[in-house]
Amino acid sequence: MKAFEDIFALACRRHGGEAAVRARLPEVVSAATLRRRSDAWYLSTMMRRIFRAGLSHDMVDNKWPAFEDAFFGFEPEKLVLMSDHMLDERLQDTRLIRHAGKMQAIRFNAQMVREVSQEHGGFGRFLSEWPDQDIVGLWLVLGRKGKQLGGNSAPAFLRMAGRDTWYPTDDVRAALIANGVIERALASQRDRRAAQAAINTWQAESGLPQAHVSRILSMTVG
Repeated sequence: MKAFEDIFALACRRHGGEAAVRARLPEVVSAATLRRRSDAWYLSTMMRRIFRAGLSHDMVDNKWPAFEDAFFGFEPEKLVLMSDHMLDERLQDTRLIRHAGKMQAIRFNAQMVREVSQEHGGFGRFLSEWPDQDIVGLWLVLGRKGKQLGGNSAPAFLRMAGRDTWYPTDDVRAALIANGVIERALASQRDRRAAQAAINTWQAESGLPQAHVSRILSMTVG
């Protein structure tokens, strides 16, 4: 593994200097901000990420106000009471993206958010209190408890929510291989744990959020 200062210097050489690199770093919000946001906000953001998968992000975002209207502002307490008939009606609504599997995930994930919120005093509090050194564990929990949150969907949701997380893009994977952290893929939990340990080391060296560490890593390859 290279020292992070060498990784950062390489990213700067490849992308026009330190200011240009820092301008491309994702937003990370405070724990207080995570706790302040409503469960409905998290469910809406989660489902917007799920609908974005495989589709134009702009198209999904343009339709999202109609989703907010059709699904009670994504209030979990209301959505867990939605009947099959009401869901079928929305599958016929031309304002929406009529993907049956993703629409069915709305009620399922509403129940998940509701249960987690009740257990932890808010879904945002749950996210804020998860240990930073085990972000891959948070991905795993979201993937197991939720629906359509496997693969990169959990880290993508966290990135959208501003929760600090590294992101397993192809370029990040290539950088981890180049640094001898993993050999091939990031599909196994063993490889993800090894990557997490490396990210933790670079975070400690740099003092940067994991989201920034992984973005800078991605700028050293490709």
